[in-house]
Amino acid sequence: MKNLLLLSTLLTGISLLISLINYFTMRVVRSSDAIISESVSILIPMRNEEVNVEPLLQSLLATQNLNNFEITVLNDHSEDQTYDHLQKFAANISILNGRELPEGWMGKPFACHQLAESSLSEYLVFLDADVRPSPSAISSAISVMRTLNWDFISPYPAQTARTKVMKLIQPLLQWSWFSSVPLRIAESGRQSSMVIANGQFFIVKRQAYESIKGHESVKAEVLEDLCLARALASAGFKGGVADGSTVVTCSMYERNVDLITGYTKSLWKAFGGVIGTIFAILLLALTQIVPLLLLLTGERWAIIPFACAGLTHVFASMKTGSRPVNALTHPVAIALLILLICESYRRKLVGRLEWRGRRVL
Repeated sequence: MKNLLLLSTLLTGISLLISLINYFTMRVVRSSDAIISESVSILIPMRNEEVNVEPLLQSLLATQNLNNFEITVLNDHSEDQTYDHLQKFAANISILNGRELPEGWMGKPFACHQLAESSLSEYLVFLDADVRPSPSAISSAISVMRTLNWDFISPYPAQTARTKVMKLIQPLLQWSWFSSVPLRIAESGRQSSMVIANGQFFIVKRQAYESIKGHESVKAEVLEDLCLARALASAGFKGGVADGSTVVTCSMYERNVDLITGYTKSLWKAFGGVIGTIFAILLLALTQIVPLLLLLTGERWAIIPFACAGLTHVFASMKTGSRPVNALTHPVAIALLILLICESYRRKLVGRLEWRGRRVL
């Protein structure tokens, strides 16, 4: 029991130290008046996104500080009213109809590939349909890229949540890397496996994108955003994640069932394989659940790892614009995450992984 307590305390202490360092050193995209004269293509894949078409495009049409930009949306064989809603904006945007999905490609990489093919701009801005950028979000992010001499940037949106389950799970998106990856070391590119990215809002210079063959290089990846950023880093290009919570928001899911489907489609791949997944589950349990169990058995010193773990959630939420709901309830959130990981593997084994009506490879 004592050894378990010591190990848990050591690991949560390291995680807290990483969180503190990231809190004070993480790159931040703040609203600025920087003017971008280079050409910019805003590229949006849409499949069954009828509820997101109008609010997203209305926000994009209010974009400021870009002297030369275009908005292109790819309707990826939507089965709802996505295309009809897009037609309302036909005078201000370009609309593409997606080609049939080739063998060996996942849906989103192929949609992004087609969008990039349609563009000649110097900067490619990939946006998900559920993202809501502020008028200066894109220009401010590109300004940060120029200041840092980066080739790509992933400004992490503030994640909004509708249900109690979402409020527990969604903050773990940011917390997972904020408390485990020293971001300044990751952005150096020396260890591409440490690079963090989020495809909800991803900007890349065309030259860098084309040099690695763009999304074709990650065509079969369910985590194509992360793999694309790591491919860029492996090729020697500079970039990384940044806090974009003050300039962009994202509401990923409408219902809990959507969250479950969304997470299970990719969690089986998130840790590099079965061994990595087992290690991740053990680490999550040891640092996030075991301290509470030790407290409940009367081990009073377990308050130290419990508090350290809770503080990592506090610092992550404060930095990334989410509510610190998991400061005290983090064992429950982590238990739910572990269940989602197991469910993801179960669905993978029985061939039931899918997203937006398509089977996940």
